[in-house]
Amino acid sequence: MVYERIRNLREDMDMTQQQIADKLFINRRTYSSYEIGVRSIPTEILSSIADIFSTSTDYLIGRTDVKQPYPKSKNKSV
Repeated sequence: MVYERIRNLREDMDMTQQQIADKLFINRRTYSSYEIGVRSIPTEILSSIADIFSTSTDYLIGRTDVKQPYPKSKNKSV
């Protein structure tokens, strides 16, 4: 499952799907469909989820096993 890490991180933080959905300003059912892979996660939402869990989008989608987020760009145009 591509987004299994999202569920694992949420559970590690003892947060409910509703709590995460509220932070993202989306419906809980929509968030749930992201966790189980029924629905693709829009880039903006994926980025927000990475911010909530203090990780990178690459970690969330399984492209890396490094949980630490990348350093923020100092260039405002990036």
